[in-house]
Amino acid sequence: SPIAKFVTEYPIHTHNMIAHVRYATEGSVCVENVHPFQRELWGITFCFAHNGDVELFKGTKGKKVWLGGGIPGERSYNPIGDTDSEALFCAILNSLKARFNSLPSLPVLHDYVNTICKEIVSLDDSTILNFLLGCGQHVQFAYSWPGQRPGSKVWNGLHYTVKEVDSDHQTEHLEDRDFSLDIINESVSSDHVAMITTKPLTDDEEWIEMKRGELIMFDRGLPHAAPVDCFQAELAGHGLLSDCLPGPWLFDDIQRYAASGI
Repeated sequence: SPIAKFVTEYPIHTHNMIAHVRYATEGSVCVENVHPFQRELWGITFCFAHNGDVELFKGTKGKKVWLGGGIPGERSYNPIGDTDSEALFCAILNSLKARFNSLPSLPVLHDYVNTICKEIVSLDDSTILNFLLGCGQHVQFAYSWPGQRPGSKVWNGLHYTVKEVDSDHQTEHLEDRDFSLDIINESVSSDHVAMITTKPLTDDEEWIEMKRGELIMFDRGLPHAAPVDCFQAELAGHGLLSDCLPGPWLFDDIQRYAASGI
C-alpha cells in the first residue's frame, strides 16, 4: 500500500517509538480508533497503545470511570472513538492530572501508574491489560496483565528484548517471515535498543516475557522495573520536562525512596 511504502522509505529517527496493529475486538474500524492514541498533558506528549480487553471501559459507562481512589479532579480528557483502550488512556491521564500539581519524578510516576494498574485489574477478573505508555521523547512504560479471550487460542501478553549497540551486531531474522531486520542501524545515539512486543518477533535472540502485574520503565533501551531504578533516567536528564508546571522535588524523592528501599 502507499502507506506501507511511505513507512518503509521514510527515515525515522526517534528515542521512543510505538507502533500498533489493531485486531478491532472492541469499537468500529475507523481512524478515530487507531492506536497509538496521543494527548498533551503538562505540555508533554503522551502516547498509548493497548492490547487486551477491559470490560470496565467499554461502552458509555467506560467514559465515566474515575481512577485514583478519592482524589478529586475534572474529566478533562475524553475519548473520541469508541474503544475501551482510548477510554482507559483518558482515565489514566485524568487521574495523573488530578494527582499532581507539579511534575512527578520518574520514580514517583512509576509508583502512581503502578497503583492505577492495580486498581484496574482488581475490579474485574476477566481483564486483559497490556499497554505501552510513552511520556515525552525519552521514556516509555510497559505494563502486562496477560490473558486469553474466551474461545481464542491467542495468549495476550508482552515480551521484550534488549540489544547492545556495537559494531559487531547482526541483523535479526523475523520468526514468521523470510527476511531480516536491522534495528541497530536505524537507532539513535544510545548504548542499547529495546523492543517490546506482544509475542517475540525474532527467532535468533533471547526474549523475556513480562510477569503478570509487572510495570517496567524503559529509557535508552534499558528496563527499570523498580521505582528507585528510575532515578538513573531522571539524573541523566530524561525525566519529564515542561514549561507548564514546576519540576519535581528530586532531593526529597531520593531521600524518601532511599529510606523505604523500594
